[in-house]
Amino acid sequence: MNWDWEKLQQKKRPASSRGTGNRPPGLDEFADKFKGLKDKFPNGLPIIIVLAILLFFGSSCFFTVGVDETGVVQRFGKWNRNTGSGLHFKLPRGIENVQKVKIKYIFKEEFGFRTIQAGVRSRYASSSAYEGEALMLTGDLNVAVVPWIVQFRINDPFKFLFKVRNVRTTLRDLAESSMRYVVGDRSIDEVISKREEIAISAATLLQTELDWAETGIKVVTIEMKKTNVPKPVEPSFNEVNQAMQEKEKMIYQAREAYNKVIPAAKGNADKTIKAAEGYALDKINRAKGDASRFLAFYEEYVKAKDITRRRLYLETIKEIYPKIGNKYIVDSDQQNVLPLLNLDRTLGGK
Repeated sequence: MNWDWEKLQQKKRPASSRGTGNRPPGLDEFADKFKGLKDKFPNGLPIIIVLAILLFFGSSCFFTVGVDETGVVQRFGKWNRNTGSGLHFKLPRGIENVQKVKIKYIFKEEFGFRTIQAGVRSRYASSSAYEGEALMLTGDLNVAVVPWIVQFRINDPFKFLFKVRNVRTTLRDLAESSMRYVVGDRSIDEVISKREEIAISAATLLQTELDWAETGIKVVTIEMKKTNVPKPVEPSFNEVNQAMQEKEKMIYQAREAYNKVIPAAKGNADKTIKAAEGYALDKINRAKGDASRFLAFYEEYVKAKDITRRRLYLETIKEIYPKIGNKYIVDSDQQNVLPLLNLDRTLGGK
């Protein structure tokens, strides 16, 4: 049975694959065609080689540059020229080589963390592995965890490729030193609350250093992530912040009470002063009026003493009598009171 099964399988195989052992079927066909080409062109092998060489070099003479790229052409390893987007010609490979640099693409470098997968829910690598990049000493001798991102683009391909070795490493070193310099001039509260201000200062300083190093890099922005203190001291730091907030709250409350009481007291004091000034002015004016009136009376009195004296007497009596009440006038020559006048009853009926 085994012999019949193997014989049946050999009959099913293509004729071109029989007797070839483990060689693939297409190899025999290719060998037959090559033998036919060799028979047709007995001296054509050198021509085929020459054509292959020409095809190789010809295909290396044309290159395409994308719309967001710049082509940097090197001739024998030395910079020769830059090319814009589109199809371009160059000398064959080995003489001129081209490197394509993305000048419009925004690159980024992350410090203190690494993004594994970006998206709606981005995944990040363990922060402990990169915590050394983010640990910084502040100006008030506190330790802060400051993660950030540097976004940049290439604005000078020549400097980017030929002026600095390991440009990305240089960028990371300069970015880290710039951030540490800026953070070292600020307190821990400023580092936590004024991230935008720190990012602007760090970007300005970093751009200055990159220009001095001739890296050909333009800093687009520095984005500060959430800054905090290290995990071991976070509870103590939160307690200190809470105490400081309570302190500020009490200060605000005291200022509020001060702003209510002090202006009211000043207002009452001003009111009392104004009232006293008005009272004094009234008394002075009344005194001056009385003095002027007395002088006027005196001048009239000097002119006619008897008449003026009698007039003053009568006017005084006119003012006093209505205030006395009942009045009884008894003649001095009358020895006894009239019997019809009951003085006791009259006095008791008041």
